Amino acid sequence: MRERSHERRIGFVGIGNLGESMVLNLLERGWEVSVLDRVANRLDRVRAAGAAVASDLSDIKDHDIICLAVPDDDAVTQIALGPSGLLGHMQPHQSLVVHSTILPTTAQLLAEQFGAAGVAFLDAPVSGGAHRARRGELTLMVGATKEALAAMASLFSEVATDVIHLGEPGAGSATKLANQLMMFSALAGAHEALSLAAAYGVAETDALKAFSTSTGDTWVGRNWGFFDDVAAEYNRTGTPVTDRPWSKDLAEAVMAARSAEVGVPFAALLTQLLPGLVEEHARHATFTHLTKGATDE
Repeated sequence: MRERSHERRIGFVGIGNLGESMVLNLLERGWEVSVLDRVANRLDRVRAAGAAVASDLSDIKDHDIICLAVPDDDAVTQIALGPSGLLGHMQPHQSLVVHSTILPTTAQLLAEQFGAAGVAFLDAPVSGGAHRARRGELTLMVGATKEALAAMASLFSEVATDVIHLGEPGAGSATKLANQLMMFSALAGAHEALSLAAAYGVAETDALKAFSTSTGDTWVGRNWGFFDDVAAEYNRTGTPVTDRPWSKDLAEAVMAARSAEVGVPFAALLTQLLPGLVEEHARHATFTHLTKGATDE
């Protein structure tokens, strides 16, 4: 294990599929991490690896950096702004980092509120999936001031191989939702394409092999089976279907577009079609692939 070259402590809220891998990576790299999750058994692995388990937000409110990887806007807002939330307790030397996929307007609101209190706020959703998170090889899409981002350099360099500064808070969330829309558009197309090939007797694996060296090549095709694994993990942790990225993130993309008065008719269609396709395929999957690829928390 690498020796710790700094004295900062991290409070990490949300130990789900992605959060667990991020915390395990940070612990191995010598960070001192306190963890909090509403589902107690999600903390078992990180506790065994050396994380301190917090009983509530009051146990982490004085940590230098507090990271959130909770499911949605409601959870983020409650933790940040609720009656016992972080806003009333954090000090100007602290930073709040939101890795959750949230609406750009939510990120802007939080940045305004915490900025008024002198607390650095970073809108920093991730892409890469649990395997890359475990290796510290995520992509971070960051909306923050340059000063706030610079202060996170030692942390982000151990979480991600690509840290992309996209602008002020809200820009990270907007880019993450746009990324999800591109990926899930390809995923829906892949399901339909494979169904078409199967109708003419072509095996799924053979069609995918053909796509991989053709103009139909996509990340989802090269990592087919990734979402089966993710769905299985969500089943293990009891994550509702409505909180899974192929449901929640697409719905948020439509909401963000509506707020910005941008037409996204294909995204609206995907919200109706894709969740069923992903869940049905996962239920009937007969193989599991380890992948290198990317999605949310």
